[in-house]
Amino acid sequence: MNLNLDGKRALVLGATRGIGRAIASGLAAEGANVGVTGRDEANAAVAAATIGKNVKGYKLDSGDLASVDALWQSVVNTQGGCDVLVLNSGGPPASPARNIAPEIWRKNFECMFVGLVRIADHALPGMIERRFGRIIIVASSGVVQPIPNLAISNAVRAAVVAWSKTLASEVAKDGVTVNVLLPGRIHTERVDEIDAGNALRSDKPIDAIRAASIAKIPIGNYGTADEFAAAAVFLASTAASYITGTMLRVDGGMITSI
Repeated sequence: MNLNLDGKRALVLGATRGIGRAIASGLAAEGANVGVTGRDEANAAVAAATIGKNVKGYKLDSGDLASVDALWQSVVNTQGGCDVLVLNSGGPPASPARNIAPEIWRKNFECMFVGLVRIADHALPGMIERRFGRIIIVASSGVVQPIPNLAISNAVRAAVVAWSKTLASEVAKDGVTVNVLLPGRIHTERVDEIDAGNALRSDKPIDAIRAASIAKIPIGNYGTADEFAAAAVFLASTAASYITGTMLRVDGGMITSI
């Protein structure tokens, strides 16, 4: 299948490791010119150099609107804009739903919602003018099946999904698609950190925690970042031009809800 991504300009947030980096690598392998972001500019530059040619690193703190605006200006100056925008934010700290301080809610909402929407607002006029655009949001299975002790992620990512569904209907006629990817247990540094935290809280070996998680996945193993990235690359392509406003689960069958 020809995905027609050669020469497309992509911007992938949170791409110095894990899922974001795998998506950036997948897009670059299909011939896209890719920008990758990270909180640390040096780490972003290293990731870009490792991924390959036509990949550039940018600094971004999505919780700081000045940083968001500066990123977009850099993208315009170096890439001329972007055709494919992957909104991938880091995960918030683990927490039950009760007794979360207002400042913690506010900080994570600004980082995981306000900043992402701001970047999309920057990118959309060019996409609409060119009548081609792909916005792909990396969310979490917690938006359809809340994950215990991840209340902040469950709540804020659900807000992003609601925004994306509304946006999808507004820009579909302009050739812009907006879709959400829901990762299950994808083996990344973030999942390792969550497993380690669960092991500490339950006073169980981390291998037991992983075995319990795997037992709930019909396919029988954690997914790889590359397997997840393949879904993102497809949604970025012209082959996915009739898919918008949807959520795609990449979870090995883990989510039990319909």
